[in-house]
Order: sequence, then C-alpha cells, then structure tokens
Amino acid sequence: MALDRPNDLSAFWMPFTANRQFKKAPRLLVSSKDMHYRSADGRDILDGTAGLWCCNAGHCRSKITEAVQKQVGELDYAPAFQMGHPLAFELASSLRDMAPDGFDHVFFTNSGSESVETALKIALAYHQARGEAQRTRLVGREKGYHGVNFGGISVGGITNNKRIFPSLPNVSHLPATHLKENAFSRGQPEHGADLADELERQAQIYGPETIAACIVEPVAGSAGVILPPKGYLERLREICDRHGILLIFDEVITGFGRVGAPFAADRFGVSPDLITCAKGLTSGVIPMGAVLATGKIHDAFMEGPEHVIEFFHGYTYSGSPVACAAGLATLEIYREEGLFDRARDMEDYWADAIHSLKDAPHVIDTRNLGLIGAIELEPLPGEPTKRAFGAFLKAYERGIMIRTTGDIIAMSPPLIIEKEHIDQLVGTLRDVLNETE
Repeated sequence: MALDRPNDLSAFWMPFTANRQFKKAPRLLVSSKDMHYRSADGRDILDGTAGLWCCNAGHCRSKITEAVQKQVGELDYAPAFQMGHPLAFELASSLRDMAPDGFDHVFFTNSGSESVETALKIALAYHQARGEAQRTRLVGREKGYHGVNFGGISVGGITNNKRIFPSLPNVSHLPATHLKENAFSRGQPEHGADLADELERQAQIYGPETIAACIVEPVAGSAGVILPPKGYLERLREICDRHGILLIFDEVITGFGRVGAPFAADRFGVSPDLITCAKGLTSGVIPMGAVLATGKIHDAFMEGPEHVIEFFHGYTYSGSPVACAAGLATLEIYREEGLFDRARDMEDYWADAIHSLKDAPHVIDTRNLGLIGAIELEPLPGEPTKRAFGAFLKAYERGIMIRTTGDIIAMSPPLIIEKEHIDQLVGTLRDVLNETE
C-alpha cells in the first residue's frame, strides 16, 4: 500500500504519540547506520537519543545483525519453561561477569516494563519464602518511571501514566529529587540527600516489617534526567539495610555504559539487591530485558523438593535464542571497543556542550551525567509542553533527533558519538532555541 493514501497510517495506534497530529505530517525513518537515521524524504538525522535510550552501540552494527541472521537460521525459538538452549546460559554468565560483585543470577524478560514487574514479584516472593509474608508494601518515587505495566505504574510517579489506571494497594512514594536549588548542576547536585529520609519516615508510619522493597531509578530518565544528590543513594541503602527492605535499582536506561560505567551501581558505588535492565542489553536490536539478582535473593527460593517450580513467573520469550544472540554480540562490541570507558572519557566534552546552552533563550536549567543531558525550558504560560515539543519538531527539520518530556529536552546519544557530532547536536539545538517562541 502506498504511503500517500489517506488511510495508510490509520491502522497503527502509536504509543505515547499524538496520533492525529503525527499522521497529518508523519516523521518516518527508513534506515539507519552508526550515528544516523535516514528519513523517508532522504535526509540524514543525527541520533541524539540512541533511539529511545537503547541503541548504545549505534545503529545496524554488523556484528549484531550477522549474529541475529545466523541465529534465525539455526534455532529460531526454544521454550524456556522446563527446557533451555545454550545461548541463554552463555548470555546470563556474560551479564554476571559484567554486573557488580554479587549479582550471580539473571532472569530474562522482554522489556524494561517486564523487568520491573519481575523484580517486584521477586521481592514479594523473596520475603514470603523467608517467612515474612507481611512485607507487601512497595515504595517508589515521585516522577519515577518504571514502565507501563500495573506494577510499574503503581510504583512510578509520572501523573499522566497513572491518571486513569488503578494502582496496586500498599504502594507509597518518596519525594522527587528535582530541586530548584540544584539548577545548572554539573554531575551530581549538592542538595537533597536528606530526601532519602522519607523512607525512614514511611518505615515508622507503616512499620518497617511491612515494607518489601524500595525501587528507584539511579538517574530518572523519562522524567527529564533527574540526578541523585550526593549521598542520596547511600542513605537509601543504609535505611534499607536497617529495616530489611530490598533496594531495587531500575537501570533500564542507566545500564550498559550510559553513565560511563557498566551500571549506575558501579558509577555511584552503591549496590542494590536487584537491578532491572533492558534497552542497551541488545542495543535496541531485539526486545530483551533482564533482572539481575544477588545470590542471597536467588538462594532463598532454592528450598524444598528439587522437582517443584521455585518461582511461578516467566514469559514465552524469556531468553529467546535470537535475542540472546543479539545480546551476546552487543556485549562483545561494548568490550572490544571499550564503549563504557569511552563514554566516561567523553563526559567532560559532553558536559561542556550541554552547559553551554545555559544562556540560550528560555533555558532555566541544564544538567548532565555520563552521556545523558537535559535542557529544561520555561513553559509557555498556560501551555505546558508546547515550547519543548515545538523545539523537537524544529530540531527534526534541522536534522537532529532529540527527545522531550514535558518542557525538558533530553539527549542520550549512542556511545560511539564523536566530538563533531556533539558540536552538531548542541549547535543545531542552540539555533532551534533561538527560533523557538
């Protein structure tokens, strides 16, 4: 069907999209390579967002595509329930070797949302296995994003994602760490570590013996790159240890080099009990996610008769052979090209570029960590989100891809980015802001 017919775009109900607006003037991408997309009208679009925070190794890397093509021809699918295939065990071992010390076990999922659901279920089942079934409360954080399944939106704190859907019972939230006094911070901000003390207050309100887990993004991505204040994550860890609460890091965005280390847990030197990941695991090529668990968590399930299923949970495509092939090839690229260290090496140049926009029109904050950056704009009076979305449209016309959330512009380029790409991204964005109402 030709794309110039009126109904060509009508069948696809697009996610997180203003469908009617988009279909009047569609932005269609038809190919990609390394740092660029190619649009349907023949233009190169510099990818400033790694797709959707996921294409960390860049686009259409031959090692990954060849691994996927080879695997499809050898073993397209194998069930993970009471069966297995070698690549799933190989990838799990590679992830264990990459993860922080003590994360010895991997449960495969298909997305970040599923990883969060899995981690929450593991936390609840862990306490039950230890004879503490009364621990049913889950603590999230305001402005947190943990996917779109019911568990994720319950512990999440983005209002529009939650507004019309019922949340799970026994869920409460910590305050967000987005503070005005931290505006224009370079790296971790100075103010706000004490906001972690709200977890202690909730422990006293509800009883520490009722709280199963606290889940946070080390760096909140979808809310607009909200960084943890210095000492904040350390305080959360201390409070969780004091009361037997599991600490879950949602590293769907921060994992696989985004913050200049394999995981944010490595960058910040704070070790949680569970880590969720996805996105960069396959560099966005094949949907895949995982939950990394410590031996303490895993071993609590390994009791009772050996023939009995220990954890009644999983997905048809957990550890899919094709996804595992993509994951193994992706991890090999990260290792061979030293992309995590490269992201750390590029951080200062990236930070200088992001913060150079401090004096651009409408900018009220800039912030950065690793290869993540945010430029927060003052909203148009009475029309929140409109100014940033207008900048997004202009940026696409000018040949760069950015992402907006509210009136915040977020950028998270592939880890293969060069300095000239950074110059182009930020220079073009400055031109866009100069023309934005």
